[in-house]
Amino acid sequence: MKKISSWHVGVAAEAYAAAVFARYGYNVSVQYGANQPEYDLIAVSGDKVLMISVKGSQDGGWGLTQNYKKSCNYHDAIDKWLKAHHKKTIFCLVQFQNTKPDEMPRIYIASPYEIAEMLKSSAGGRGETVLRENHTWGSRAAGKGTTDKIPDEWKISAERLEYMFNTYG
Repeated sequence: MKKISSWHVGVAAEAYAAAVFARYGYNVSVQYGANQPEYDLIAVSGDKVLMISVKGSQDGGWGLTQNYKKSCNYHDAIDKWLKAHHKKTIFCLVQFQNTKPDEMPRIYIASPYEIAEMLKSSAGGRGETVLRENHTWGSRAAGKGTTDKIPDEWKISAERLEYMFNTYG
């Protein structure tokens, strides 16, 4: 499968995210245009609201904290990134790697706190700027021999969405 532009990845990711929230019965409002501040979608369940930042990828990872890693270590950059997000914001991570155009991408839902914890434990605890879906570090890497993997419980499901609304909505 040929790679598509980052713009196409972003548009497709937002469309899939909006569709999947609607498919689970949530009311969805979409902000159109790339790089909206803080969130791309709003999902509503009764009186509970979640702001959803959608991140698409076609290479197995989502670069999240690299803009915060100026003159600091990975853990400090992750802390700065975490502080920049509202408590009602959650992330919808859409992965197109190894999917055909007529297949659904893999979709994960996580809070900024959960992502920060995952990023801090990456690369054998050194920390990382990229959240990886499933990556084993090579023999020359800081985290050699360790594997970073998105937790199975982050996969989108009715139970995961209910948890996110009850916890953050």
